[in-house]
Amino acid sequence: MMVISRAPLRMSFIGGGSDLPSFYRTFGGAVLSTAIDKYVYITINTKFDHGIRIGYSKNEEVDSIDRIEHPLVKAAMGLAGVRGGIEITTIADVPSRGTGLGSSSSFTVGLLQALYAYLGTYASAEKLSRDSCTVEIDMCDGPIGKQDQYAAAYGGFNYIEFYPDDSVAVCPIVCRPETIGKIGQNILVLYTGVVRSASSILRQQIEEVTRQRDKQQALRRMADLAAVLRDEIQSNNLDAFGEILHENWELKKTLADGISSPEIDECYMTARAAGAIGGKVLGAGSGGFLMLFAPRSAHSRIKAALPKLRSVDMGFEPLGSRIIFSHE
Repeated sequence: MMVISRAPLRMSFIGGGSDLPSFYRTFGGAVLSTAIDKYVYITINTKFDHGIRIGYSKNEEVDSIDRIEHPLVKAAMGLAGVRGGIEITTIADVPSRGTGLGSSSSFTVGLLQALYAYLGTYASAEKLSRDSCTVEIDMCDGPIGKQDQYAAAYGGFNYIEFYPDDSVAVCPIVCRPETIGKIGQNILVLYTGVVRSASSILRQQIEEVTRQRDKQQALRRMADLAAVLRDEIQSNNLDAFGEILHENWELKKTLADGISSPEIDECYMTARAAGAIGGKVLGAGSGGFLMLFAPRSAHSRIKAALPKLRSVDMGFEPLGSRIIFSHE
């Protein structure tokens, strides 16, 4: 049997960091994000023997689940109850690590969905989200939040709330189609070429926010801004979109050292001088993709001012993780 899943990556606008359990369990959290038309693909195929083969940036061929080195694959297979006799391979549309697009969570969501489908079991978006959080946060002890898993599983443009009791509410943004279209037209995404480890930045952020009240206040303001931007979009008003992004980015940089860098700060200031209203580094920070909000007419000027950064087209994706092929 062969199964192929496709899980979207995500672009987070506002509130990132408030989805960390260490924060939302005390204060609650909220983010505004969208799935994008860049994907992680997972293929599962029956193996001719009882072994396990895993192909990613390296190849593993083992005879039992206990000998798997890839922590997410090992945990996901254990959770799903698949013990062996399969081959798992993965490819992605963009670099899969350190780019700030939530690739590890998209991988986990897509892997679990493929495993469940391989077993002939339907998994809802809610189940995929919760089980992916279990794999990444509980079983693999990842210092990460919950927004990426829900974005990959549900898809679409959403306001996502995280409650102290660990429940999550995914609320699709409701507005005119042309409003979402205009947001997409005004967004410019530039690849910095810098790949970084999100884990080290997030561990430091967790430590700093936990013990410093001013950083707690900054993150609470970021979560509030997610609601403010939600209301503006649902009122079909984009006048404040860029400025809200800018305030969020300025607050995010205060949460921990390493979220930005002198090089990124210079690129951001150059982009602002060339016509960008606001923006942020996607993900934990320090590298990956720089997302800017600017009038479409300013995009060519911004790209000319930052010739070392490569622009990457990213559209919005309305659908979450999907099984795109299944054959017995």
